[in-house]
Order: sequence, then structure tokens, then C-alpha cells
Amino acid sequence: MDRHIPMHALPEEIQKMSPEEKFCKYCGVSYLILHEFKAMEEKMKAMEKEMKFYQESVERERRLQEKLQSLSRDFEQYKIDSESKTERLECFSYHLFSFKESTENRF
Repeated sequence: MDRHIPMHALPEEIQKMSPEEKFCKYCGVSYLILHEFKAMEEKMKAMEKEMKFYQESVERERRLQEKLQSLSRDFEQYKIDSESKTERLECFSYHLFSFKESTENRF
């Protein structure tokens, strides 16, 4: 992580402040970095939310892949069934046509 180097020196009034005035008496954090610390907390929360979204998207993609594989298997089975039925229909049509011709030739 890059170290932040301020562009301007702190005002003289702040430099002359006693340490007790520069730090929060409750948490011990310098007032000079407290706002940066809070901003980092907010950024971390946003990144955690984004990370959760991506983790959930991996799970969604896995479920979609499973669904796609299932649909692909179903499609192949339907295709095989369709081809089988087409063959049976063609065979039936041939026999029907043959039967029709044979009965016509008798009369």
C-alpha cells in the first residue's frame, strides 16, 4: 500500500496543539486521522458487500451450469425420441402404402 504524503504542512496552530488536544480521550485515535479511519471503514463495508455479491454470483453460475447440463441431456433424449418416432412413422407409412397398393392390385 502506498504511503500518503501530504501536499501541505499542517497549520502552525495544529502543530502547536498539546497531545491531549489532538487525540480522542475516548478511543485514543488522533482527530487528524479519525475521518480517514471512518472513510476506510465505509470503504471496507462496501468492499465486503461487493465480495459477497461475487461469492453469490459464483453459486448462481454453478446452479445455472447444472441447469444447462440437465436441459442439454433432456434435449438429447428428446432428439433421440423424436428420431425414433420419425423412423416408426416412416415405417408405418411405408407399410400402409404397401398395403394400399396390394389391395388395389387385387381388384
